[in-house]
Amino acid sequence: MGIINNINKAFDHRVRLGIMSVLMVNEYADFKMLKELLDITDGNLASHAKALEQAGYIVVEKRFIGKKPNTRYKVTSPGRKAFKEHLSALEHLINRSE
Repeated sequence: MGIINNINKAFDHRVRLGIMSVLMVNEYADFKMLKELLDITDGNLASHAKALEQAGYIVVEKRFIGKKPNTRYKVTSPGRKAFKEHLSALEHLINRSE
């Protein structure tokens, strides 16, 4: 078994890694918060969030606050598990090379 087999390709882009990192330590994050924290464009955030949603790792909640639309994201249980396994695989890879 190769040492990179447990690394999850869904998290191989820095934006997806960033989205998941923020969501792992917050109950949810809205579009504006993620955009500012990750310093990315609307389209970049939307496309990477969609990929994570399609993988079942996050849920997207669309609602209105007053008359303004608000999109917020939450990590799912499978997403939390997959991300922890990904981090463990990275840690294992790093520790192996020391």
